[in-house]
Amino acid sequence: MLAGLLRSEEPEAPALFDQVLEELGLLFRLPADPRAAKWAMAHWIAGQIADGSLDPAVGTHLIWADAAYDLGYPAELRTLVHCALSLDDWDESRGVSIEELNQEAVEAAKQFLGKGRTAGAGD
Repeated sequence: MLAGLLRSEEPEAPALFDQVLEELGLLFRLPADPRAAKWAMAHWIAGQIADGSLDPAVGTHLIWADAAYDLGYPAELRTLVHCALSLDDWDESRGVSIEELNQEAVEAAKQFLGKGRTAGAGD
């Protein structure tokens, strides 16, 4: 759809692109407050981990590096950060399968989401 726009329709491209992202479930709008934005991002990424649309290793790493660090490693994110570190350090000699670690990350994401959107809101 976007590739077929006429030159006269180009100003409509940003709105159409947002519409496509929203239809695909990929649109994410950050709150203006930086701390609230980090919490919102952590919730969004955790949701993608929980629903299987984002690899747990990638998602937990993003939460660790892009949210938890800037938020001072809050208690609400510690399990997800632990999962990120475990997945990052994994090798076959550790005695636990990568599948088990991925499942732990999915469960941690679900638990985090189960605590509600207000996690960290008072920080």
